Amino acid sequence: MPVSLPGPCRILPRYGGKGLVCQAARGARAGGLALAVILAALGGGRAHADPGAGAGGAPVVLSVLGDSLTAGYGLPADEAFPARLGRALAEKGHAVRVVNAGVSGDTSAGGLARLDWVLGDEPQAMIVELGANDGLRGLDPVATRTNLDRILRTLRDHGVAVLLAGMKAPPNMGREYAQVFDAVYPQLAADHDVVFYPFFLEGVALNPALNQADGMHPNAQGVDEVVARILPAVETLLDRVEEGR
Repeated sequence: MPVSLPGPCRILPRYGGKGLVCQAARGARAGGLALAVILAALGGGRAHADPGAGAGGAPVVLSVLGDSLTAGYGLPADEAFPARLGRALAEKGHAVRVVNAGVSGDTSAGGLARLDWVLGDEPQAMIVELGANDGLRGLDPVATRTNLDRILRTLRDHGVAVLLAGMKAPPNMGREYAQVFDAVYPQLAADHDVVFYPFFLEGVALNPALNQADGMHPNAQGVDEVVARILPAVETLLDRVEEGR
């Protein structure tokens, strides 16, 4: 069954088929972090990194639920964050299959709407990278918190270990908005006792050398920087998976 999302986006039965499955409505501007609603199918199936060489047994399934920062807007499939993360984990000896569950333009509400569908991959771990578009659109931080809280509760109920990646409000939204928005992530991480990485774009945001021409989406070098910085937190997440096995 199709999964309905808020706004000009709908997802066809699975994003494992060829072509575009999250389609922009007429008049939507594809491409921007805030407005793009297109996810290209990668290689004819759900995009995932190689499991890598690790200890015996089936690899851990790690899904990354996110927006264009996860989907890899403007980059080849093998340069998107999940693919780069999968290779970095393999190089460190972890047996992990990283699933790219990113949809460009997604808000926290969109991520919540398709969560059950993403859980169809039966992940043992999930990175939640959502909220950048909420901030860019000036959405109510209370709604963002509510959506993320529901996502975290659902993942807990399914026994999925979580890494929550924080986001920061754009500077042009003003100090008051930023204070409320930025506080959402550490509060939720504490409430749900999940692994927390305070700012997904740490060391990359506002650095022209690490971003594409739009100034919002990391280039290949920027993605590598994100991976290098978040990797210790991801390994902590994998430790939690092993503890729960």
